[in-house]
Amino acid sequence: MPLNLNLDRPIFVQIIEHIENDIVTGKYNSGDKLPSVRDLAAEAGVNPNTMQKALSDLEQTGLVHSERTSGRFITEDENMIKDLRTALIDMEIEDFFNNMKRLGFDEEQIIQLVEQFANK
Repeated sequence: MPLNLNLDRPIFVQIIEHIENDIVTGKYNSGDKLPSVRDLAAEAGVNPNTMQKALSDLEQTGLVHSERTSGRFITEDENMIKDLRTALIDMEIEDFFNNMKRLGFDEEQIIQLVEQFANK
């Protein structure tokens, strides 16, 4: 199923974010082998060169590593995955607060609304 990509940002960056999300949500677990570049590209509906760029960038971060003839694998460093999850959570919360502030709410009101929502 093709990814829902937009033209506002580089496609390879969106692919990186998608793969990171797949890792923190458990679609790919620590040590899992990733599908081939061609398979991932076909699934995402992108050019294999674009997918290769995204995977190379993920390798540079250490989140993914290559084994010569075996393919690419997700890191087995659970702390790295935990840190990624924390960073993604922080970004989501920051985006939420910024959006609510644009709607005219202050921090106290936002927290109050979140508490009300959680208690439904």
